[in-house]
Amino acid sequence: NSPWKLRGGVSDASDLGKGWTSDGDKGWKTWKLSEMPSRNVYPLLTSAIVPRPIAFISTLSEESVPNLAPFSYFSMVAHNPPLLSVSFSLPPSRPKDSRENILTTKEFTVSIISEPFVEAANVTSVEADVNEWELSGLTMARSFEVKPPWVKESAVGFECELFHTYDIRPPGTEKITHTLVLGLIKRVHVRESVLADNGTIDPVRLRAVSRLGGTTYARIGEGFDLGRPNWEQIKDECLPGRDLRK
Repeated sequence: NSPWKLRGGVSDASDLGKGWTSDGDKGWKTWKLSEMPSRNVYPLLTSAIVPRPIAFISTLSEESVPNLAPFSYFSMVAHNPPLLSVSFSLPPSRPKDSRENILTTKEFTVSIISEPFVEAANVTSVEADVNEWELSGLTMARSFEVKPPWVKESAVGFECELFHTYDIRPPGTEKITHTLVLGLIKRVHVRESVLADNGTIDPVRLRAVSRLGGTTYARIGEGFDLGRPNWEQIKDECLPGRDLRK
């Protein structure tokens, strides 16, 4: 059982808690991001906002040329309607093929990258006019709701339809630096082998990888359960003697 108590802050009952408090006494370094070049903001944020799940995005061009690439500006947005988000940066050379294909065809798939094929997924990030499917040796799985295939080696695949886009510009400029894409999830494919008895996905079996800073990735490690507090059970201790109806 956890020794933590209400109003306890960081617990000093463990070496971890004691060390965390002691480290805070050493102070902070602070950055004003509006005064930093974006090339320096990128490594700071990508090493702080971790771990980031990776969207393995499959698209088709208007001429049906396939494209496959990983993106870590990726998250779930909502379950009703079921939405996911991906943000694409716009490099000075040319926009990402994945972005252009999604804006043109309004369709894409997202596969979750698991540890057994992370090297194959990583090679698709190469910046060259090549067939990423052929380069990686991964297999196209047929989609039912959209035209782009998803990755058969993935334990989880999402078929998506473009729901909304939003071009992002730095304050005071008209230059588009990123495009946020919201995808409506039309169908989900899940390997039977990663399903738990309750019908959800077992993260240990899924073995999904995530991005940290630089070229560092993370694998699923030790998990722990932490239930949401029940107000009825703790309210007397939180607000003793107070009329909670006011």
